[in-house]
Amino acid sequence: MDQQAIADRRQLRRKLTFWRVAVAVLLVAVGFTFYATLSERGAGTGRAHVARVDISGVITDDRELLERLDTIRRSSNVKALVVSISSPGGTTYGGERIYKALRAVAAEKPVVSDIRTLAASAGYMIASAGDTIIAGESSITGSIGVIFQYPQAKDLLDKIGVSLEEIKSAPLKAEPSPFHAPSEDAKAMIRAMVMDSYDWFVDLVAERRGLPREEVLRLADGSIFTGRQALKVKLVDALGGTPEIRAYLTSRGLSQDLPIVEWKREEDSNLLSLTSAISGLARLAGFDPAGAPSAVQNWLGRNLFLDGLVSVWQVGKD
Repeated sequence: MDQQAIADRRQLRRKLTFWRVAVAVLLVAVGFTFYATLSERGAGTGRAHVARVDISGVITDDRELLERLDTIRRSSNVKALVVSISSPGGTTYGGERIYKALRAVAAEKPVVSDIRTLAASAGYMIASAGDTIIAGESSITGSIGVIFQYPQAKDLLDKIGVSLEEIKSAPLKAEPSPFHAPSEDAKAMIRAMVMDSYDWFVDLVAERRGLPREEVLRLADGSIFTGRQALKVKLVDALGGTPEIRAYLTSRGLSQDLPIVEWKREEDSNLLSLTSAISGLARLAGFDPAGAPSAVQNWLGRNLFLDGLVSVWQVGKD
């Protein structure tokens, strides 16, 4: 056997060894991920406990969260639910679905809304689903309202000499458009849609908080409140944290000794560990994930696009 053949065989063995090690590492990472997830969830949920769910960031139509809440509703080991909210709001529809899922849980077991740093707009909508709302003294809540936003690019297009021609079946089709100023009829259509959702939101708060609708309308001008202010206007029931949550659950007949177990989003922890393993293997193979095309990086991350009516508190907007 000549020297070239020997060199080729050695190179082939090195490649096979690399891929065997790579596959073994990947399998170990995947196995560890599933084991860690099952251990974390199984450590507390196999006995009676209080479930805790964190809702943070911008609220959207979250199928995984809805399924998790339904599992909590059906679990005989879950004796109560604490929903910890840190959110500026999000889509009105996303808030509506989570609100209804929480009310379904509340029909069978106590639900406590725990307002952390921020629970505004759709965040407050979700909080109102709880049997009681407990907020931090300096937390931010309120911002009851609905908004519909759309960009206007007409002036920019005029400057660069670009125009858009359109033929449509009716004047209100695809309105409002970013390519021309909206007509009064288009504005009226969008405003009617916004106000219909706003009325639904106001009625929801009035019903859940036991307040006259006129009083809620006075509060529902987009204003935000600290926890202390919200308590005075009856948007929350108490100020505090875990001790106050425990005290409420005790008043509902639950033992102080029940552990509070966090029900986390499984797919995130799985994806994080799996992505780390794949990233490490990619580096071993000489590929730098940081240099991947932006489309790939966007796939690995989470892009947020809010469509439709929005109930969100926006800082720094004119």
